Amino acid sequence: MAPSKKAGKKTAGAAKPAKGGASKVVKADWKEGFKKKQAGVSDMTLLTTISNESINENLQKRWQTGDIYTYIGGVLISVNPFRDLGIYTDPVVASYKGKNRLEMPPHVFSIAESAYYNMQAYKENQCVIISGESGAGKTEAAKRIMQYIAAVSGGQDSSIQEVKDMVLATNPLLESFGCAKTLRNNNSSRHGKYLELMFNARGEPGRVVGQVENERDFHIFYQFTKGASDEQKEAFGLQGPEAYAITSRSNCLEVEGIDDVRDWHDTIKAMQVIGLSAHEQNEIFRMLAIILWLGNIVFEEMDDGNSRVDDTNVTEFVAYLMETEGALVEKVMTTRVVETQRGGRRGSVYDVPLNPTQASAGRDALSKAIYNNLFEWIVSRVNTSMKPRTAHAHLIGVLDIYGFEIFQDNSFEQLCINYVNEKLQQIFIELTLKTEQEEYVREQITWQPIKYFNNKVVCDLIEERRPPGIFAALNDACAMAHADPAAADNSFVQRLAALSSNPHFESRGAQFLVKHYAGDVMYNVSGMTDKNKDSLVKDLLDVVAGCGNDFLRTLFPDRPDPNSKKRPPTAGDKIKSSAGALVENLMRAQPSYIRTIKPNEHRSASEYDTKQVLHQIKYLGLQENIRVRRAGFAYRNTFEKMVERFYLLSRSTSYAGEYIWHGDPRSACEQILKDTGIAREEWQMGVTKAFIKNPETLFALETMRDRYWHNMASRIQRAWRNYWRYKNECAARIQRFWKNNKEGIAYAQVRDYGHQLLAGRKERRRFSLLSYRRFMGDYLDVGGKDALGEMIRNACGIGKGETVHFSARIQLLVSKLGRSSKPSPRYLVVTEKNVHVVITTAKDGNTLMQDERKIPLITIKSIAMSNLRDDWVVFNLTNISEEGDPVLSCYFKTELTACLMQLTRAQIGLIISPTVEYLKKRDKKQIITFRKDETITHDDVYKSHVVSVPSGEPPTSVSRPPAKRKAREVRPITKGKLLKAGGPSGPKPATAPRPKPQAQPLPTQSSLGLTTSNVQPPPTFAAKSVTPAAKATPPAVKRISAGAAAAAPPPPPPPPPPPAAIPESEPEPEVPLYKALYPFEGQPGEMSLAKDDAVELLEKDEN
Repeated sequence: MAPSKKAGKKTAGAAKPAKGGASKVVKADWKEGFKKKQAGVSDMTLLTTISNESINENLQKRWQTGDIYTYIGGVLISVNPFRDLGIYTDPVVASYKGKNRLEMPPHVFSIAESAYYNMQAYKENQCVIISGESGAGKTEAAKRIMQYIAAVSGGQDSSIQEVKDMVLATNPLLESFGCAKTLRNNNSSRHGKYLELMFNARGEPGRVVGQVENERDFHIFYQFTKGASDEQKEAFGLQGPEAYAITSRSNCLEVEGIDDVRDWHDTIKAMQVIGLSAHEQNEIFRMLAIILWLGNIVFEEMDDGNSRVDDTNVTEFVAYLMETEGALVEKVMTTRVVETQRGGRRGSVYDVPLNPTQASAGRDALSKAIYNNLFEWIVSRVNTSMKPRTAHAHLIGVLDIYGFEIFQDNSFEQLCINYVNEKLQQIFIELTLKTEQEEYVREQITWQPIKYFNNKVVCDLIEERRPPGIFAALNDACAMAHADPAAADNSFVQRLAALSSNPHFESRGAQFLVKHYAGDVMYNVSGMTDKNKDSLVKDLLDVVAGCGNDFLRTLFPDRPDPNSKKRPPTAGDKIKSSAGALVENLMRAQPSYIRTIKPNEHRSASEYDTKQVLHQIKYLGLQENIRVRRAGFAYRNTFEKMVERFYLLSRSTSYAGEYIWHGDPRSACEQILKDTGIAREEWQMGVTKAFIKNPETLFALETMRDRYWHNMASRIQRAWRNYWRYKNECAARIQRFWKNNKEGIAYAQVRDYGHQLLAGRKERRRFSLLSYRRFMGDYLDVGGKDALGEMIRNACGIGKGETVHFSARIQLLVSKLGRSSKPSPRYLVVTEKNVHVVITTAKDGNTLMQDERKIPLITIKSIAMSNLRDDWVVFNLTNISEEGDPVLSCYFKTELTACLMQLTRAQIGLIISPTVEYLKKRDKKQIITFRKDETITHDDVYKSHVVSVPSGEPPTSVSRPPAKRKAREVRPITKGKLLKAGGPSGPKPATAPRPKPQAQPLPTQSSLGLTTSNVQPPPTFAAKSVTPAAKATPPAVKRISAGAAAAAPPPPPPPPPPPAAIPESEPEPEVPLYKALYPFEGQPGEMSLAKDDAVELLEKDEN
């Protein structure tokens, strides 16, 4: 399997044993088991044996598994499946977009993508030549190429979409008027179509008036007679196809797989898409009706041998459709006007009666002329509607032309069709075989020559003038033709005898054999001269010119001059001219090839005729193509274009996207191929071009080129992300430092406030003075999501919008009846308006919490505390209740006091004394005495209104200063590969950056005298320092042109080197300077001025 364009990874071969004995095995990919197994080889250049039989075997394997496409290098081989495989859907189109040939399985979409990509990348016209015999699938391939290009081409506005719709609409329209059922193909192209967003076409008008058994006329006649509306049937006298001679003669009115009524509606829609008006459509239908009714004119022979119209009603209706006289139509059908001349002077005019054979020939000539001119008019309208709206530089051509035909009865039509296929085969030989080898010799490339068959001898046999070929002999016979076509045919047979010496020609009486590249074809001479001449007599042209239908007259704009001695062009001349123009167009573009193969004659989806396929393999030259492909080079281009395309891949030829090579293009191209690591046997340097052997090498170069831009974008993105990572890390450090200090400052402020309240009045506990002590407030997380805090919150009935400022565990002094008071555990919660005392009780094994006492802040008159280090606090209330004043012990008494003072805005009094007085009940005061007792080791002890407490820190104590952090180095920000270690204070790198080389013009641009787009134009003025010799240096001299503030100039070029020192004997002359009176802040691209800046004025606008 070849490496893909974008993956570029080598497949793992046999694992090499690692050091130590154990082998390192590559882990298998589980997705490999789900991939479809390939039948045969997708590119037949990889066949082990090169023979027609091995090619056929490979195609048969793939065809039977539904793989109808196979490659020979860049040539696509297509075997008609005769069934819908579902491989042309929109998802399939999307899967091939932007992929090279080796990334995806063989497909017609891959050929279309390659042509589209090469047109855009290399700015060269492209064409796709589709060849093969009738029924092999050429028209279908052309339709799929048009489908793909319409889908992937850029632009979705209305005008572009309109052109896309027109391109796709030409298929049903031209198929209806240009395709018919033959014995070998239900949808055989009877015309050639070359698409460049324009069409050049030639039809097969003879099919209008004659087909063999089980063939059909053009599709449009059956669509028209079956699908026309009632109004159209009434206007044109339409009946079913069985009522007309030209549609019923072959006894084939229905075809399996063709719905004439549905196709009729598609044809009408296509006419509307390309812009045909309702009047133009109606006139087209009128022409079809004329042709149908002309075929029903029957001639009978009278006693004198002359003819007459059997049913004059038919001629009357034809005259009605043509808007002329019925008697005139009847006359021109049965007589011919002959004018005699004597000595160059006009003689007598006679009406010569025609026999039935001659009359039928004239009728058929008129039908064929009308249909042929109608078809050319439709093609002209398609060309006009699809004419490019704007100028276009490049194009993609798609050639879909009638295939090679070998029938039981081969006549002039088959000769023309097979001649055009010979010309296409000649192009294929010249471009893929002969030109290939000739170019290798011209470029002095070492390779192995391949023998091949050049079919130019067959083309010369048909088209050559000296010595005369088949067409020349046919024209001479037509020039000497008598009234009897048989006599002209006999003259043609006699002239063919001169070609008997040609090894590819055999004359056999009334037949002759031509050995085409596709096989030997036996042609019948009978009727050839008449079909080649195929010209209307003057009488019929006069009827058309004198009819009242304007549209019919426009179909015959050029009437031959009867006085001209120049012979009018024959059908053979026209087909030669058309084929020559087609070849000229194809030779101006880079070709891609699709060779189509028909697997059987019965259009069966399961039958594979080995003998028939082998015959096509042989005449298509697939074996020679494989041999040339293996011996030759897959890609070649001029040194200039190679360098222009791939100079980015070498550091020797590019720097930062600029071309910097100083040598010639050949040496640059060679350097690129060396630096990219391409094996030497994979490429050769010619005289003017570089040759690459395998397409995988070219795809590898394209992959590296795509990866270059990807890597550049990745480096920019990585640097940008590292910059933002560095910036975010710096911001995070600043934020983290500020957040930590912000919280500490806030808590420290509350603590300092508490210390100020108790300053010099109360002894302190040692742990209250620690530097890291913070007043956190809600220690029980009543305002948070803690389970205990949530229970307390529910017990207090605190709403969601109410803030909890303080919560802690306390000991509440509770008085018992007949006993002394005793401390009891409680929860204390302080909100914005109340102080809640919560008690916990047990009932039936469950723990219950309830708000035991709710004290509004406005009822607290003062807070009383002792002057010792104990934790007791008394709330003296204004409203006297039976419960009395609450007395409690709280470790965070200072913080509680500060919180209450802040919430009440210091409206509460603070009493600190050796004793504390409180109301035990409504009318009963009680005093608690505090005394020092050094025997107490922990906290304090309450007993009978006496609190014993050890000594504490002096009242004048203050909080300890914050502990000094350990000195350490600044942590550098080293995240990201582009950021160097060392931090802000790290050592600076000593190595200097790589100097920027000077940019050079690309070879293709230097040959035209152009500069690259990256090289900026020279500046309009050069900056230079102004230093007067006799004066002090003025402040900040700047140069600016008037009007610079009005328009932002382009970025300035790199500064020029400093000027040479000026000798003191020649001081620089002084220049007038202008001082800025006011500061000016310039926009991006403008110069900013500070007040008193001196500038030199170089240019001034006239405004």
